[in-house]
Amino acid sequence: MAASQGTRPPTSGLVLGYDARHPFSAIPLADRASVQALLRALLDPLEPFFSPLRARVRCPGATAVRFDQTASEVEGFARPLWGLACLLAGGGEYRGTRWWIDGIRHGTDPEGAEYWGWPRDNDQRMVEMCPLGFALAVAPGIWEGLSDKEKANVESWLGNSINEKNMPNTNWLWFRVFANLGLKKNGGKFSPERLEADIRHLDTFYRGDGWSNDGPEGIHQMDYYSSSFAIHFLQLLYAKLAGEDDPERAAEFKKRAQMAALDLAHYYDEEGRAIPFGRSVGYRFAMVSFWGALAYADVELPAPLTWGMVKGIVLRHLRWWQTQHDMWSPSGTLTIGYSYPNMYMAENYNSPGSPYWACLAFICLAVPETHPFWTSQEETHWDVIPRIKALKHPGHIMSNLGGHCMLLSSGQACSYPMKGTHAKYGSFAYSSFYGYSVPPGLFTLEQYALASQLGLSDDGGEFWKTRRLSESALVERGGGGGGAGTPVLVSRWSPFPDVHVTTYLLPPDEATPNWHLRVHHVRAEGRDVGTRPRLMGNYDPETPEAWAGGYEGAFAVSDGAVGIRALEKEGGRTATLVNADPNSNLVQPRTTIPTLQGKVKKGEKVWYVSAIYAKPSGPGVSKDEYLSGWETVPEVPGWLKEEMATS
Repeated sequence: MAASQGTRPPTSGLVLGYDARHPFSAIPLADRASVQALLRALLDPLEPFFSPLRARVRCPGATAVRFDQTASEVEGFARPLWGLACLLAGGGEYRGTRWWIDGIRHGTDPEGAEYWGWPRDNDQRMVEMCPLGFALAVAPGIWEGLSDKEKANVESWLGNSINEKNMPNTNWLWFRVFANLGLKKNGGKFSPERLEADIRHLDTFYRGDGWSNDGPEGIHQMDYYSSSFAIHFLQLLYAKLAGEDDPERAAEFKKRAQMAALDLAHYYDEEGRAIPFGRSVGYRFAMVSFWGALAYADVELPAPLTWGMVKGIVLRHLRWWQTQHDMWSPSGTLTIGYSYPNMYMAENYNSPGSPYWACLAFICLAVPETHPFWTSQEETHWDVIPRIKALKHPGHIMSNLGGHCMLLSSGQACSYPMKGTHAKYGSFAYSSFYGYSVPPGLFTLEQYALASQLGLSDDGGEFWKTRRLSESALVERGGGGGGAGTPVLVSRWSPFPDVHVTTYLLPPDEATPNWHLRVHHVRAEGRDVGTRPRLMGNYDPETPEAWAGGYEGAFAVSDGAVGIRALEKEGGRTATLVNADPNSNLVQPRTTIPTLQGKVKKGEKVWYVSAIYAKPSGPGVSKDEYLSGWETVPEVPGWLKEEMATS
């Protein structure tokens, strides 16, 4: 396969200085050609970071990762291949195509200086075999350009090694499926037995209504891995590439995608932002890859969705990322982080090349230009889907009122001790506008950054426990019975063995669109919890200026407004502002968190009713409107008042 010179000049000398803008941000997005140009702008800055034989990419940043350095550089090489493969599959060209072809040749040569190395059990190299397998499947020129010996090397590294090793019992199994599928599509040696066994086992992750869990029974984790990062995305790619050989399974995967689409549409707001939730959100615009995969797999959209709506979700999302000017390194490569470089929110598997999993978003480039995904006019989906919807399987209530998309969440948890896992899965609310916050430290409230969480301390405020695991969680209907009424999330959890909390989460309504309710029944059976902290780093907590009455509440105004008020008649809570440590939030590096604080003595049972206010800035919202709804608090529903009175 000959490398194309394309139309863009090399950018190996790209340096983003003061107030500079990445070429990625300067491309008007409207059609397929413009998205192709967007991908080229993403790939170009990688050029100077290839190794001499092109088999590795050492992205800027000397940060370590849980796996070895070679695997880290293989990750830097392989993840951009998602985008290049999609571009080539759709007939596009890129001047650097030869870099990756040469890299595959040298990386799989066990006698070569830049050999990638044999994977061990649960090795990171297995993840990177997935984009390589996909590239071989959709861009046959890569395989055709290899000699017989080089093909044998690829077969050995990509097929034999992964088929003989143990893998995590998660979405990783899909990576082995695609390693085998890439070889199969080119007539190479693969394991049909392993391919079939893996897909059969992955099917046990399915929970119904289109949703798959990222793991077996006993794990409740349905984040973007269940949709755009891995499971649904790869199911759809499989349906496209293996549909002729496996038509029944391909039809089933498409059916699941049709059902899931009506739920997943709720995660993307009118401005193109997705709701950050769960782990690996540093993969950024990969959040939208599910939608391009629908088109690639020729799925018939479920009513009322149209291809104009799907196109709108994808292009608006990419446009929003074009406005995030701080996510780049000075040399123009993606950084670890979200809207800006941030190691606090990173997982221990995020190497400097890890963010290029974002290239999944470019699956739309493999879609023919004659497909209605490209020929339709952009539309918004929010004219035809409900503004409030309960999602049974992920345990979410979705809302789009008051200027942003939000999900209320209960019950999910990562299956292993991830950094900030209580914030990534255990928070009560997640917003497309505000993002979530992670703790940059574990001492006092400023470091814990307890946004959208209930923290309990038994030592005067030095250390805090929050919701991480729920003993039970379910979606109920408040009032009316028989399925009527507003959806409510109820979870039960115990931050200490002798302190138990039942939490009720109620979404906004049309009357008070900027408010939602969080109600907590706290039973402190064995200890005092939640006293005013002795230590607060930003001000003296003993001064009157630091506090307000709970019902009076506290709010912060900057890019829109947020606030919190106590609605219970008794309880003695007070309101204050916590200046969270810098870089704790995904979207804004400086944040202030309005907070209510109170004390529950040993043996007490207390009801806390918190009303949370959020009004983002945005088109048509002037600064003097940020607090326009602050004085109109929501009503506590009658059924909940009755439950509180009898408990």
